[in-house]
Amino acid sequence: MMQKNPRNISTDLRGIGDLTIDAILGITDIVESLHQTILSFGGMLSAGNRRRTRGITGMVYRNIHTVTEWVGGGMDFLLDRLSARLDEKPSSPGRETAVAALNGVLGDHLAARDNPLAIPMQFRRHGNPLGKQALMESIQESNGKLILMVHGLCMNDRQWQRNGHDHGALLARDLGATPIYLYYNSGLHISENGQNFSDLLETLVELSPQPIELFILAHSMGGLVSRSACHYAAISGHKWPGHLRKIIFLGTPHHGAVLEKSGNWINILMGISPYSAPFARLGKIRSAGITDMRYGNLTDKDWKDRDRFDCSGDTRTPVALPESPACYAVAATIGKTESKWGDGVVGDGLVTVNSALGIHKNPDMNLAIPKIRQWIGRDMSHMDLLSHPEVYGVIKNWINSQPRAIF
Repeated sequence: MMQKNPRNISTDLRGIGDLTIDAILGITDIVESLHQTILSFGGMLSAGNRRRTRGITGMVYRNIHTVTEWVGGGMDFLLDRLSARLDEKPSSPGRETAVAALNGVLGDHLAARDNPLAIPMQFRRHGNPLGKQALMESIQESNGKLILMVHGLCMNDRQWQRNGHDHGALLARDLGATPIYLYYNSGLHISENGQNFSDLLETLVELSPQPIELFILAHSMGGLVSRSACHYAAISGHKWPGHLRKIIFLGTPHHGAVLEKSGNWINILMGISPYSAPFARLGKIRSAGITDMRYGNLTDKDWKDRDRFDCSGDTRTPVALPESPACYAVAATIGKTESKWGDGVVGDGLVTVNSALGIHKNPDMNLAIPKIRQWIGRDMSHMDLLSHPEVYGVIKNWINSQPRAIF
């Protein structure tokens, strides 16, 4: 039996309340910083980089902090009393879409504060979490062929269904494979999710009562999480990569996403003026997962002991594709014909063609995916990769075919 995914109203309210309190405190800090800048004539009269006001003004801001934190504590007490009176109901798709988006933008903050809205990584089917027994039943049902569906940034496992189409459901129908969907907090660092995913896959293999073959179908950030999982599996000596036959990347930003690179430059430009600098801090609420997408960070070394908002260029540790599974890449572009602007700058609206295909001018970064394992969909957006019939046809053929030797 699959476990139902409960929705506790008091837990949602507590999570939203915690986030509201954090937001009030953060905005208060920004306003006080701007106030201090104005009082010091753009910083000319202030000592060092002081952001706090002093005297009566400083007392007012400190009192706002104190009262806000007190209200937050009172809210938690009331919600704890209320939780016993509220029934648990199945979580709605609309709520899960909103929570997934929130986790994509603020997921690292939610996890750090133990906010109940933070998504714990788990395997799911039909929107329900798979406990140990349900996971074993899914493995037995699979006849030995499991397809791991790994979603992208700000999304969840249910959003593989788009316009009435779900690649996983159709692969089950056409190839007899069993799809298992990963559900995770996409606001965490990609390397953190990669390590957790590797651990989950190791548990899955250990639970299997029969030989299994694994296939990964990953959309957008999900491809980076999958590559990171392979990297950390090799370090940990995990056994699951020996069962992995193929990885198919759909619009994965192997070398970064255009919008995050642009967003970081806007943040830097806002920080130039002392009057706009306090507002630049608003741009820094975006999650670690989002900033990892700037260049496609995969390892802890890519972000530890570094300011992730610095314009330091691409300092990634090169991570090659795993050797044993055959790797395939699908890129999309909104352009109808090949062009430098359409393929190299716009791409599918989020990811350029070269980034999606793993192509890089630095040989250490170039993933060297063979041409016969690449496919470009034209007149398609990033989200069309989830539902376009041509894309599904390519996926099905790749999974169903024997990998050809590459020399």
